[in-house]
Amino acid sequence: MNKVLTLGLLALGVASAQQPVRVGLAFDAGGKFDRSFNQSAYEGSQRAVKDLGVQTKDFEPSDPSQVQQGIRSFAQNGFDLTIGVGFANNASITSVAKENPDLAFGLIDDVSDAPNVASLVFKEQEGSYLVGYLAALNSATGVIGFVGGMDIPLIHRFEAGYTAGAKAANKDIRVVAQYVGTTPEAWNNPSKAKEIAGSMKNRGADVIFAAAGASGNGVIDYVKQTQCLKAAQLPKGTTFKSDNFKGVAKSATYTKACAGNSRPMFFVGVDSNQNYLGDFDKNPKTLNHGLTSMLKRVDNAVYSLIKDVKDGTFKPGERRLGLKENGVGFAIDQYNQALISKAQQDRVAKVRADIIAGKISVPTQR
Repeated sequence: MNKVLTLGLLALGVASAQQPVRVGLAFDAGGKFDRSFNQSAYEGSQRAVKDLGVQTKDFEPSDPSQVQQGIRSFAQNGFDLTIGVGFANNASITSVAKENPDLAFGLIDDVSDAPNVASLVFKEQEGSYLVGYLAALNSATGVIGFVGGMDIPLIHRFEAGYTAGAKAANKDIRVVAQYVGTTPEAWNNPSKAKEIAGSMKNRGADVIFAAAGASGNGVIDYVKQTQCLKAAQLPKGTTFKSDNFKGVAKSATYTKACAGNSRPMFFVGVDSNQNYLGDFDKNPKTLNHGLTSMLKRVDNAVYSLIKDVKDGTFKPGERRLGLKENGVGFAIDQYNQALISKAQQDRVAKVRADIIAGKISVPTQR
């Protein structure tokens, strides 16, 4: 009997006995409440608890060397599904999965060669193309920033898509890119990301996209403290070219801090919808500093995988999720609907359709 069928029968056996499916999640650096990647996975698992009646247990390693121990503990206790959240968990998931061929495993953001692992990966470049397009349309200076977490090919896809989308919207846009670091600690270093955001503002960037896990909170914090760029502070050769948000109501704090010839600063959120984090005065009717968020629907992917195990339809192998599969996208909600005009939304909808249809080829490399 092949392993795929064996796994399916095992899952069906669990379901038929009406025993709760047990799911273990091992999170990546930054923790499950990073307000980004890990948290999206966690929220997907909790939706499965509510909707499907499964039981979950999670593991947050204080050190990367502990990951395999946590994953092996789930397997030793017979968990029906163990999910490694993040590419850094590939080696551990793969090793433990090969030791336990009759159990189901999942891996987010990388591909495992173990025959009983479902590898869920995303076309980050496609969603990043859309937010880059919006960033370029709304930049007052013609300079936008990209802050990456760990300098790896996965995050290069974000940068490549963001830059390509920005150039498609405005061929003269300048994209300034920098990474927090080259080790896993880069996902959880908000002070370094905040420092990078400051250097980008000094170069004229008024919209900054952070694909950096918990480090991205440093970019958000910088935008919260700075709020705007003033004409007198712009670097030589950079001027204000537009004022798209002149008619948007501003908070009293903003009006005081940004009096005179100035333009607002924005961040672009990542993975989860982080728009709400730009509502610095707790009033959605005033200017929000989260322009939009590049959605990476890790929550949907995790939920779907858990549902497959519960339904007895689990299949290992690679699943690649892009715009067509609603695996990526961008966020419009009460916090930014005053920022992204209907005309801009229509333009981006056309771009989205063209990407899905293959009329636009989005690069994956810088």
